[in-house]
Amino acid sequence: MQGLMMDQPLLISGLIRHAARHHADTEIVSKNVDGSIHRYGYAAAHARAQKLANALKRLGVQPGDRVATLAWNGFRHFEIYYAVAGSGAVIHTINPRLFPDQITYIANHAEDKVLFYDTSFAPLIEKVKPQLKSVRQFVAMNDEYEALLKNESEQFAWPEFDEKTAACLCYTSGTTGNPKGALYSHRSTIIHAYAAALPDTLSISAREVVLPVVPMFHVNAWSLPYSCAMVGAKMVFPGPHLDGKSVYELFEKEEVT
Repeated sequence: MQGLMMDQPLLISGLIRHAARHHADTEIVSKNVDGSIHRYGYAAAHARAQKLANALKRLGVQPGDRVATLAWNGFRHFEIYYAVAGSGAVIHTINPRLFPDQITYIANHAEDKVLFYDTSFAPLIEKVKPQLKSVRQFVAMNDEYEALLKNESEQFAWPEFDEKTAACLCYTSGTTGNPKGALYSHRSTIIHAYAAALPDTLSISAREVVLPVVPMFHVNAWSLPYSCAMVGAKMVFPGPHLDGKSVYELFEKEEVT
């Protein structure tokens, strides 16, 4: 006998859809690579994630395909998190602090199809690009990214599938042998988001303003992009500006709790 009350799969797309519906105007603030500040709400983030999901489909990304990022904490990276996993593909966050040969190994081992990168990593991309065998599309996260989204629809029907489907892929730093991949499911990610938000863990609610210093390329920023959407907390992304002065200014200006 199974209890089937409110039976639905635990899927990452449900988080951004919930945030857009119930916390539409709650801000996501980003300090970009060039130092400018970008602001929008969860509803706008959801709309752009849907546009990106349509763009990925147009690029031929299929369920289960790996889509890589070399990126800092920012609004575009946030959109990629949801567009990729929500559409049934797997987001593969690559740690740019690894050696180039390790990055090459990781991208080839994962068989990444598309790679999004912040412009500060352009020299690194040029160095490893000739060795990346499976990547068929490189997208700089600037005007090139905006051009990719420009003509896409804001309507995308997030698919339903098994909650144990792979959602996120992170590799170890390779301290013993080659880096090893850890594959997160939609189910594990949602449960992690619930657990992280609890009072005796990070105690996140809609009343909080959260600035993730831990990178989105490191264990999914402790699940903060998911937990914050789940509860409707304001998010502040520092981008590459992680020096004391820059982070302190964001703390004060955005009233980070």
